Amino acid sequence: MISLLVAYDLNRVIGIDNKMPWHIPEELKYFKKVTMGKAMVMGRKTFESIGRPLPGRLNIIVTHNKDFEAEGAEVFHDLHKAIERGKSYSDEVVIIGGAEIFNLTMDIADRLYITVIRKEFEGDTFFPEIDGSWKVVSQSADQFTEDGIPYSYLIYDKTQK
Repeated sequence: MISLLVAYDLNRVIGIDNKMPWHIPEELKYFKKVTMGKAMVMGRKTFESIGRPLPGRLNIIVTHNKDFEAEGAEVFHDLHKAIERGKSYSDEVVIIGGAEIFNLTMDIADRLYITVIRKEFEGDTFFPEIDGSWKVVSQSADQFTEDGIPYSYLIYDKTQK
């Protein structure tokens, strides 16, 4: 199974200046819960924004930069080869960004794990629109950040390929 995992705001903003525009500790715990023990595929910029390989998961980085290396992670220059490597590691391969990787994998994904933060943030990076081939199969009750911003977790499954 190929899944995309993302948090976005009301306008589908996922980042600004290669950083997340919010800090929600509970959402980071959710991210860890969903990805632990699985292969994660990410672009180089996403890896650099995280700053290190995340333990307990296979960290796979996709980049056009032939000279890029990252200790503790596997580097690929072909997205489909990266995903195949992920499939050899775990039943579920979790794509964690960024925008270019999300755009390239939306059509082949089976599941979306989305945290919707119900506020508008400044941003320069966006998640693609979710079309009618997706169906919400799970939605959490509203959660609230320390400063009262509501958010919820949604899981979508692909209904048609």
